[in-house]
Amino acid sequence: MTTPDDILPDHLRDSDRHAGFDLTAEFEPFDQMNDIFTRAFWDEKVRSKETDAFFASYRMEAAPRRGDGFTQRDFALRNASWLISDVISNRAAQDGVREGFQGWIRNDTPVAPDRATLRSPAEEARGIKEIARFFGADLCGITHIDPRWHYARIPDTRTMTPRDNDLPDGLTHVIVMGHEMDAGLVETYPSALAGAATGREYSHEAAIVMQLAAYIRNLGYNAVASMNDTALVIPYAIKAGLGEYGRNQMVLTPEFGPRVRFSKVFTDMPLEVDAPRKLGLACYCQNCTICAQACPVKALPEGPPDLGRGSPSTIRGVRKWSADCEACFGYWAKLKTDCAICMRVCPFNRYPDGTLWHRLATHPRWRGLAKWWLERRRPPARLKPAEWWKIGGTSR
Repeated sequence: MTTPDDILPDHLRDSDRHAGFDLTAEFEPFDQMNDIFTRAFWDEKVRSKETDAFFASYRMEAAPRRGDGFTQRDFALRNASWLISDVISNRAAQDGVREGFQGWIRNDTPVAPDRATLRSPAEEARGIKEIARFFGADLCGITHIDPRWHYARIPDTRTMTPRDNDLPDGLTHVIVMGHEMDAGLVETYPSALAGAATGREYSHEAAIVMQLAAYIRNLGYNAVASMNDTALVIPYAIKAGLGEYGRNQMVLTPEFGPRVRFSKVFTDMPLEVDAPRKLGLACYCQNCTICAQACPVKALPEGPPDLGRGSPSTIRGVRKWSADCEACFGYWAKLKTDCAICMRVCPFNRYPDGTLWHRLATHPRWRGLAKWWLERRRPPARLKPAEWWKIGGTSR
């Protein structure tokens, strides 16, 4: 492991090593102005009539058409699933903040003036995880705050110009939560219907992070609710012990594979942290290219981790698998919905922890046998959206 920072605190240096992070001297925090979705509003190399129509389709300008999975009913469910997230994200639009995406979620309750008497950091950490699950989180881990993963700048959404990333001072820990996406809907990717799996979890996590943050503030400690905003959640999820980084650019969790969304709460509450875990999932990815081969626009790499493809939408100075973000989002724009074929075809999506295949795939001795077995099976077919409506959704 290499690091660009000779004064990196020991606890971050140690967790980098355990997480398998490889940062070079060229590392620099990512500027959210270069996120592919933000670029689609200001960068003429990305923005097009198709990308404008993509964003518009999430409102009343949906683009239903003939084709299973892209009917008015499919778009209606997808857009309805985003509703709660949209209500929250639009609250501060007049201030140029899209809460949960391009700005942290503003506090609805103040920090209590008197601090509650706390138990040990280990006991409080266990309690926080219980409360997170009570509110609806499927996974929860805790790690130290690490400014390297915070956006160097964030957009002012009124003008799509950069502004400071103004996370409050004094925060010490990050509580990371995972939210399982609906397995049946994921099986229908790519379709507008499948997008309901994404939207539903963003709406769920908006409520969950706000409630957990309010609970902590009621105890007298600061807590900032956050979704895709403020900092990269993938390194935080890995540092919190929730999974490993996969070839498909997603966190692979033992419980759900890549079929999970993440949210986070920044806090100054003293909590015991979790350690990154060696789970064997990323090791399996080294010799598996199912997701890359299935990508319609070949946006995923088939080779080993590297330092990226030179796109401004790729973080600099981190050796990892990196996607062609422009090709990926271009395909989304053509579909008028998100595409997660790489999530659907990932074997860890279908064979979670506890299954025989998962045990073989994550064991150094039997990993090759797991790959051999998959290669001799016919890949599961995509679930037709019309079938989902019959067996998984509301009957027509």
